[in-house]
Amino acid sequence: MSGRLYYQPIQEIEPYCLPQFQTVDHHLQYNDGGKGAHFSLQNSYEQYCTLESSSANGSYTIYNSPSTVTFSPNRSPMSQQESQSYPPDLHHSPDNAYGSPMSASCITNDASDLKHKLRELESVMLGPDSDIIDGIDSTYQNGTNKGSPEMDSGRQIIGAIAKGDLKHVLIACAKAVSENELLLANWLMYELRQMVSVSGEPIQRLGAYMLEGLVARLNSSGSSICKSLRCKEPASSDLLSYMHILYEVCPYFKFGYMSANGAIAEAMKDEDRVHIIDFQIGQGSQWITLIQAFAARPGGPPHIRITGIDDSMSAYARGGGLGIVGKRLSKLAEQFKVPFKFHAANMSGYDVQLENLGVQQGEAVAVNFAFMLHHVPDESVSTENYRDRLLMLVKRLSPKVVTLVEQESNTNTAAFYPRFLEALNYYTAMFESIDVNLARGHKERINIEQHCLARDVVNIIACEGPERIERHELLGKWRSRFTMAGFRPYPLSSVVNATIKTLLENYWNGYTLQERDGALFLGWMNRDLVASCAWR
Repeated sequence: MSGRLYYQPIQEIEPYCLPQFQTVDHHLQYNDGGKGAHFSLQNSYEQYCTLESSSANGSYTIYNSPSTVTFSPNRSPMSQQESQSYPPDLHHSPDNAYGSPMSASCITNDASDLKHKLRELESVMLGPDSDIIDGIDSTYQNGTNKGSPEMDSGRQIIGAIAKGDLKHVLIACAKAVSENELLLANWLMYELRQMVSVSGEPIQRLGAYMLEGLVARLNSSGSSICKSLRCKEPASSDLLSYMHILYEVCPYFKFGYMSANGAIAEAMKDEDRVHIIDFQIGQGSQWITLIQAFAARPGGPPHIRITGIDDSMSAYARGGGLGIVGKRLSKLAEQFKVPFKFHAANMSGYDVQLENLGVQQGEAVAVNFAFMLHHVPDESVSTENYRDRLLMLVKRLSPKVVTLVEQESNTNTAAFYPRFLEALNYYTAMFESIDVNLARGHKERINIEQHCLARDVVNIIACEGPERIERHELLGKWRSRFTMAGFRPYPLSSVVNATIKTLLENYWNGYTLQERDGALFLGWMNRDLVASCAWR
């Protein structure tokens, strides 16, 4: 989930777009220890659709995959591709770019087709000379159900495909990728193409993006994937519109902003000069309600100064630099008769030094980290450990309050396979919550999910090292970092809790709100998704 009601491309990471689906090799070799048995996947991987097929032009593009795939410096495949444009049909409509169980043959009822699929999987997993099929026939004829682990695994995978159990097949594919089982991974990717759909059920939609992440990881080895993702960003006004719709239909951002603002308002209730430092200000939308609240404060509003930090890469989504944010907030403050100044710091949050913040004597300082710190590299990425360095720098400001809002997920240091499982669990809940709040037929829903969520999913799955920028941590880990930096918890007031409970009454009752250990957790169907807390 991209934070702060705007899209923030990270420096040196190009805008998200689904990559073309390509196999690693048309002809993959099975080797069983000197007996070179050749197994060809050529017939299975003739053609792959890209997300371009979801455009409304009434046609879709099919690419004939090259036998090998490498990327040139200009991010295009070095092997030539031939493309053809076909009219839409039952299985390839503009709204069903990936196929689905309803429009493609992913659910297998025919016994001979099931046996054929199992034979195909058997060859992929064990080589063409194995006898699993005969073993299965004999074990069932004898009334037993025993076999090798490989046979059991193959049966489970085929059963999942036959039932349309997309989650099981996704997990099997991720496991194959993690173990470098290229034949099996490619075979499962082909099967998954028939099961996912950007316009289907929540798991089908999420599955489409997770599949693209798996393909991208396999084809580009992770490190260069974000640079090889190819398509144009939407116009900045469209992108802002997508984020605004997501902001309205799901309470995650509102929850984060309201809880942080409540803590700041409580800490500053007796202060005359307030300096708020926002380490990822985006559009500045978070501060509209706080300025209004300060305007109504008994005894009059304080003098407010906001330092907005954002690197130039975010200017795209705003349609301009930080000056736009300053003018917008200044105009609002003037309307509500609140003394106000805006200070712009055009830089990445983890490049900030004390002198960039312009803190003045006599100011009460509040620091805001809303959906931001997980983008800052830690000790697992760089010896500089920018994440902890930034917290220690903020501590030197002696702030009255520091607010933290983050996704409650563990994708930072986890290895690929457990990270995939965590992302699948987390974003399944996210996509399900979108499904009940935004009609599936909403014309912008695919754009919202693609540009606001899917890029994060692909980054978590496909990228490693410095290029994996989505590095979430659970609140327990954040608590350790803040404690080591010298902070103490700042309890959120009961007024904040009551306000957020009132907010959730406007949404479907699947959302959950819990207070634990001085923090607030917003979840979906008892799966925590966002955590909010404050420190001093």
